[in-house]
Amino acid sequence: MVKFENVEIKYGDFVAMENLNLDIEEGEFFTFLGPSGCGKTTSLRALVGFITPSKGKVYVSGKDVTNLPVESRNIGMVFQSYALFPTMTVYENIAFGMKVKKMSKTEIDRKVHEVAAKIKITEEQLQKNVSELSGGQQQRVALARAIVLEPKILCLDEPLSNLDAKLRIDMRLELKRLQKELGITTLYVTHDQEEALTLSDRIAVFNNGCIEQVGTPYEIYNSSQSEFVCDFIGDINRFGEKILTSVNEQMGTKLDTSKTGFVRIEKCVDEYKPDHAKIMGIVTELEFNGILTKYTLSCMGQTIKYLEKNDGYKYYKEGDPVDLYIDPRDIMQF
Repeated sequence: MVKFENVEIKYGDFVAMENLNLDIEEGEFFTFLGPSGCGKTTSLRALVGFITPSKGKVYVSGKDVTNLPVESRNIGMVFQSYALFPTMTVYENIAFGMKVKKMSKTEIDRKVHEVAAKIKITEEQLQKNVSELSGGQQQRVALARAIVLEPKILCLDEPLSNLDAKLRIDMRLELKRLQKELGITTLYVTHDQEEALTLSDRIAVFNNGCIEQVGTPYEIYNSSQSEFVCDFIGDINRFGEKILTSVNEQMGTKLDTSKTGFVRIEKCVDEYKPDHAKIMGIVTELEFNGILTKYTLSCMGQTIKYLEKNDGYKYYKEGDPVDLYIDPRDIMQF
């Protein structure tokens, strides 16, 4: 459906994206994930047509669109700022693109009400100015305006970053529901790891103008292919020489003690398991959040974190000794 082939994007002498090669399947919810300045938004803008690559080609459905004007690509775009017209009503904002295309009033009215129903915009809200709406409602209007033109591809650039935490979670569910219902190929840009893992069919992790790894959320999280991906996705423990040596001695493994070992914090448990190595520690900090408690331990001169589900019976205090158990197969090295 979408193909980036040897794409390079430069700003003067600065290379923002170097040799991007990526295939995105039709109907896929595909996320560009990475820290600020890594090239993810730049790549999205090359697809939409706001940026022309200095090298390489961009294809949509087998057609070279590298130099095609934005309006000829049939791609919908939702910006981080929403880019709505504040003096227009919600109805007028959604209808704007169709008016530009000189569609009939009857057709425009039908499509506006159709998409409003899908995105849960009420008749009352349609008549309001967008400046009167909350952030979440404005987000829905921006989505409606993008999908009412029935684009082949929907591009979303950090669309939830202006919303509060609870509303972000609610809108995530809405986005996923809508994408499944419409079956539209969706490219999503975010720096939020949880958002990417929750929404995506596949993820490309960007770093310094390159892609570090492409895979399903499960693959990215559990089978990270680089130290950057491992460290960027989720919370991680780093094991140094002393801990790795202890694991090798206990389990007969051959972990490289000259390299750092990485373990997800939820892989560390405080219940005895015969095929796990034991590491003794002392509680130095704890973060209680209701469902879980995150403990920080001092172990062999290192800091290790782990999660404990709150059952109302087991609760450690600072200074308490804890035995942690770790499966050597969960230790990643690069």
